[in-house]
Amino acid sequence: MLWLAFSAGGMLSALLVPVLLLLFGLAFPLGLLPAPDHAHLHALVRSPVTRLVLLALTVLALFHAAHRLRYTVRDGLQLKRLERLVDALCYGGAVAGSALAAYLLATIS
Repeated sequence: MLWLAFSAGGMLSALLVPVLLLLFGLAFPLGLLPAPDHAHLHALVRSPVTRLVLLALTVLALFHAAHRLRYTVRDGLQLKRLERLVDALCYGGAVAGSALAAYLLATIS
């Protein structure tokens, strides 16, 4: 199940994050596409389905990144002696980021 979450996070991150960055980072600010108004985006984000999708994308992406970073630090930098600390920092950061995302999505009014 953990491997499934890792691969799902990588796939969703690779497919959805670049599109969101392209739209909200370039196309809308540069006027290449008409930007949605604030009321429309607010109504979209208030939907429970949208909140669940955003939370799933965030959680899976954070745990995918934590897993990759863990093995990069452990094997790439040869810091196997600090394995427990690296694990705690990587996965703890993913848990903290997931909790923050859940809190922020839950408090949108």
